[in-house]
Amino acid sequence: MKDSELPVRSVALNPSYSDAEQAEPVKAEEAYFERETIRRVAWKLVPFLFIAWFVNYLDRASIGVAALQMNKELGLGPEAFGFAAGIFYVGYVLFEVPSNMLMHRFGARRWLARILFMWGAVLVATAFVRTPLQLDIARFLLGSVEAGLLPAIMYYLGLWFPTKYIGKPISIVYVACIISLIVGAPLCSFLMSQFNETGSFLGWRWMMLLEGAMGAALGLVARVHLVDRPDEAKWLTHEQRAWLTGEMAKAAGDASRHGTSSARKAFSKPIVWLLGFLYFCVGIAFFGISTWMPQVINQMTKLTLMQIGWVSSFPFALGAVAMILNAKHSDRTLERRWHLTGALALGMVGMFGSGLMSKAPELSYLLICLSTIGLVGSLGVFWTIPPTFLAGAGAAGGMALINAISSLSGLVGPWLIGVVRSKTTDVTTTLYWMAISLVLAALLAALLPYPNPRDAARAKSS
Repeated sequence: MKDSELPVRSVALNPSYSDAEQAEPVKAEEAYFERETIRRVAWKLVPFLFIAWFVNYLDRASIGVAALQMNKELGLGPEAFGFAAGIFYVGYVLFEVPSNMLMHRFGARRWLARILFMWGAVLVATAFVRTPLQLDIARFLLGSVEAGLLPAIMYYLGLWFPTKYIGKPISIVYVACIISLIVGAPLCSFLMSQFNETGSFLGWRWMMLLEGAMGAALGLVARVHLVDRPDEAKWLTHEQRAWLTGEMAKAAGDASRHGTSSARKAFSKPIVWLLGFLYFCVGIAFFGISTWMPQVINQMTKLTLMQIGWVSSFPFALGAVAMILNAKHSDRTLERRWHLTGALALGMVGMFGSGLMSKAPELSYLLICLSTIGLVGSLGVFWTIPPTFLAGAGAAGGMALINAISSLSGLVGPWLIGVVRSKTTDVTTTLYWMAISLVLAALLAALLPYPNPRDAARAKSS
């Protein structure tokens, strides 16, 4: 069969066979048709969104690496640098919800393209700052124009993938930020060293210039590569477009019945705030461990700086694999709540255990790996839950509010762990505080009041 040909959804029924005998090939053809449609959608959209999220998330690593040259050139002390790094999140949180409300009005394709292009343009402008004040303004603007990117990506995927297929693509796209954490610092360091003092620019300026140019280019590509809705996808066959449009309309109807399609109502729904606080607790542990893990490992071991870098990255690589596998199994079983709760519980147990075993570095490190597997493994499944009770403007606004609340953990997490570290030199206290945040997250996940997709499917068939 040629790739352009339509997979047959139904077969001519032979009157010589019983209904049961004829039903099996029909079901097989329908299953193949669904898988082929989803495969085409995934290969068209997921790689681009993965690259876009990876390039965007490099900024989290690049600002820290840039500081090695930037602080001296601009005359930044530790406090001034911390302010410049942190003010990014002020703009990010302030404009998160308005950004996604405008996305719902203008369309996901145009809005994603706008975010990527403007983010790239502001990062290019950052390469030309000359004073600490200019850097602060640039960082605030960078957070403001980037606001809404993650929930916009999740919302966009929710327009294309039915409930039983959405976990895996969300997790694959989310893995981009984990990979950027693993390779971001070495990649940014490479760019700085390769272009240092080229054309009278220091390496940190070239790094931001190149990253910003990539972001702006992705914004231009997004405008022509992405499509707003399944019924506009010319790269799908007519029957595939009709089936996918029907499935997504059905999913939106289910979400409206279980929840809301109104942004105003979404903002007042307790579950939206519950999920926001849940993800905030996850973020405390995630940003805490990603920021402080090298120092924790350094205190427990006598490794070199290069070895600490690799050892710090390995748990996140395991977590990335766990995130995809957990989401894939969640899709297969149509169960969300306990896949999320179980992953967070695993993270909690590993974090507590690592603190208890801190005097045995090898065992403590293995438990950190276990904790990171659970912590990172929960991220993809988490974002499959909001679309089960939010649709339309409610999904755009509600998911933005959830992410805005959780984004505060990017400020609070590293700061809280820093306060704890300043009060005691014992690394176990740091691990215990991160474990406590995962205890709260796991409890909130277990208390999620909305039914799983599997429960809804059973109720529909009964």
